[in-house]
Amino acid sequence: MWNPQRTRARSQRAQSGSGNLQTSASFSATMSECAEEHPLKDRLQKLRCHFTWGLLIEDTGLPDLEDRILEEIQFLDTEHKVGIYNLLAYVKHLQGKHEDALENLKEAEEVVQGDQADHSDVRSLVTWGNYAWVYYHMGRLADAQTYLDKVENTCQKSADPSRYRMECPEMDCEEGWALLKCGRKNYERAKACFEKALEADPENPEFNTGYAITVYRLDYSSRTPNDNRKVCSLQPLRKAVRLNPQDAYLKALLALKLQDVGQEAEGRECLEEALAQQSSQTYVFRYAAKFFRRQGHIYKDLKYLKMALEATPTSAFLHHQLGLCYRAQMRKVRRQDRENVDRLIQLAIGEFQETLKLKPTFELAHVNLAEMYVEKEQYREAEEHFQEALRIEDIDDHIQQEIHYRFGQFYELRGRSEEDKAITQYLKGLKIEKVSHAREKLLKALEILSKRRVNQNVRDVESTALLGLIHKLRGEVSEALLCYEKALRLAADLNSMF
Repeated sequence: MWNPQRTRARSQRAQSGSGNLQTSASFSATMSECAEEHPLKDRLQKLRCHFTWGLLIEDTGLPDLEDRILEEIQFLDTEHKVGIYNLLAYVKHLQGKHEDALENLKEAEEVVQGDQADHSDVRSLVTWGNYAWVYYHMGRLADAQTYLDKVENTCQKSADPSRYRMECPEMDCEEGWALLKCGRKNYERAKACFEKALEADPENPEFNTGYAITVYRLDYSSRTPNDNRKVCSLQPLRKAVRLNPQDAYLKALLALKLQDVGQEAEGRECLEEALAQQSSQTYVFRYAAKFFRRQGHIYKDLKYLKMALEATPTSAFLHHQLGLCYRAQMRKVRRQDRENVDRLIQLAIGEFQETLKLKPTFELAHVNLAEMYVEKEQYREAEEHFQEALRIEDIDDHIQQEIHYRFGQFYELRGRSEEDKAITQYLKGLKIEKVSHAREKLLKALEILSKRRVNQNVRDVESTALLGLIHKLRGEVSEALLCYEKALRLAADLNSMF
């Protein structure tokens, strides 16, 4: 059931903007200094657990990560909750809440005790390692040693004994899940962990689940124009569903992937199965909404988003999706019903504002909000949100390119007087060398604008040189040289006139 007390805590954290990684890491470093240097530290660093995996958590990302973990605990039906409690304990440690971390580790132990008995010691290794680290940071060195001893005793029983580390697919899987939950900067490493686990046990349902979800996420974060990356997760998802027939979450992901590759009918069938299973429904509703929005069934999209929001009213993701739904409705009726358009624009603005209240670092929500302000001709507010999006740290390259592209489009729409600003945004985006769909859009937009300026005799030298740059960036060397030579001739002709 929805916990209103937890919801209030989430809202307070979102409004205060607390919990950035830099602050938490500094706090942890201070705690380490307080715990006097001890031979224990060298042993702790040999453990395989959340404290040694080098998890990359975005600055200001801890509150959002904590909320996602709490939602998974409450609404995601999975047999693999040991890692979720362990990750929550690590997040609590980063926030300096060590007693809470110990409670989460206790919950992880309880889950293990209900798991398969023959693997309970192995599945406890990560939990024991995390216990040892938390106690170390609390200065309770005797307790830390107790858990180190537990790890050592279990590792010594393995076929390839090592004092504090066990190399086995279960441990690779645990590391993969931790990396996957911590966000896109960790996805490639998560994929490698699941691949390693699958080499040892190719038909393991959990290993296949983790691998399929990771590759699905990578399909979108690493996609480039005209490649086949977007279909990489199709077969892994099919296999994961076959091995986990009761997992509705996986079926919903497979439905979206089938839709991606044009297999709409099979995707719809898969989604209907997921909706009928009654497990992980909050998550299935999210993906059902996305599926129907892509089909243009806006009212079905709205229906499932509102059902999901009933369970998780403080989900930034869902408020953003609802904003996109209202935006899609607005575009559909734009030329028919101006009064309704204004209402839908205002609804979209409200949802994007709520998204940013809950997650101020949601880059594309700033962009979406800016574009809604453009619809209302509130250009100053729009420009502020484009700028705010670009001020966010640690943005993935392809997302930063997308922001520059859409910021440039904003300036182009303002008319000729703003075209120089549009060019500046396109050039800033192109300085980011990541090959992506957004980069191709930047090249195309700059090409169209430059050709138009040449045809209209607007700054001929500069515009022709820009066309040369576009050819150069596309690897079209001969065409680039022709443009540069033409620009030089134009510049010489211009100088001869004075």
